[in-house]
Amino acid sequence: MYFSIIIPVYNRPEEIRELLESLQCADYAKDYEIVVVEDGSTITCKEEVQKFKNALNISYYFKENSGPGDSRNFGMRVAKGDYFIIFDSDCIIPKNYLNEVESELLRDYVDCFGGSDAALDSFSDIQKAINFAMTSFLTTGGIRGGSEKIGKFQPRSFNMGISKKAFLASNGFGNIHPGEDPDLSIRLWKLGFQTRLFPKAFVYHKRRIDWPKFSVQVNKFGKARPILDSWYPEYRKLTFFFPTVFCIGLIIAIVLLTVGRFELLLCYLFYYVLLFVFATIDNKSFKIGFLALIAVSKQFFGYGSGFLSSFIKIHIQKQQPEQAFPELFFSIKS
Repeated sequence: MYFSIIIPVYNRPEEIRELLESLQCADYAKDYEIVVVEDGSTITCKEEVQKFKNALNISYYFKENSGPGDSRNFGMRVAKGDYFIIFDSDCIIPKNYLNEVESELLRDYVDCFGGSDAALDSFSDIQKAINFAMTSFLTTGGIRGGSEKIGKFQPRSFNMGISKKAFLASNGFGNIHPGEDPDLSIRLWKLGFQTRLFPKAFVYHKRRIDWPKFSVQVNKFGKARPILDSWYPEYRKLTFFFPTVFCIGLIIAIVLLTVGRFELLLCYLFYYVLLFVFATIDNKSFKIGFLALIAVSKQFFGYGSGFLSSFIKIHIQKQQPEQAFPELFFSIKS
């Protein structure tokens, strides 16, 4: 197998530098290529890429802005490999990553895989708290954290691989964002391809976002899910309603407290104590344990409110997704 690493980037030259520095330390003995696709950035990373020309087999392309999914497709079309590995620009790659991927493919080949994400000690406290919220089995992030017990595994595009054969058969990512990765996974299943989690092929996902940006991000995740459910009703699950039910339940618990009923609120307090304990132990920090409570709350309320508004518009009012949520769709240009 010849690997092509595809990296879309938008106005993040400093991220590309860190990612390429990590790839420069890779202990993979075989040749591979790196394809950087600049998605219409006003602050380009071309100069940063040039610094690695002598150390890495790397190519750089600039294209009009059309979103991360279309940029990944562009990169896969110009790449020379027969297996594509896709990273987000805010990832740092462990030196043994490619060896782990090759080992898994040789052991039990699949045409599409995904890996989990972790946090480095050098990450900020907020980044570590958000990482906990996005990966813990106690939250909706269980799959991103490495669990594949919940149905079929749907790779996430910050860390995934897809064969050239599967890419050509599926035409790659669609124009929805976020939501383009589960959309691709389901289309691959329908075409007869298999997906699988590679548990040891993880990346350090830096997520350079603050609290407001995190709330917006998870809100969009929530909006995307009912749209995907409308496209693929056979893959709908009741668990997708959980964040919304969680939020409504907490509001009810607070209302019940005004009439002297505190049983439901105690359940929520117990859950938050569990979150605090696990986050504190995982990160060896009481501060991060407290910040994780904020991160999980923003995750649930952001996702839950987005899901509810989208469910009403898409499944009850029967609005077209592109008209209901134009901010979730890019025009395909490449």
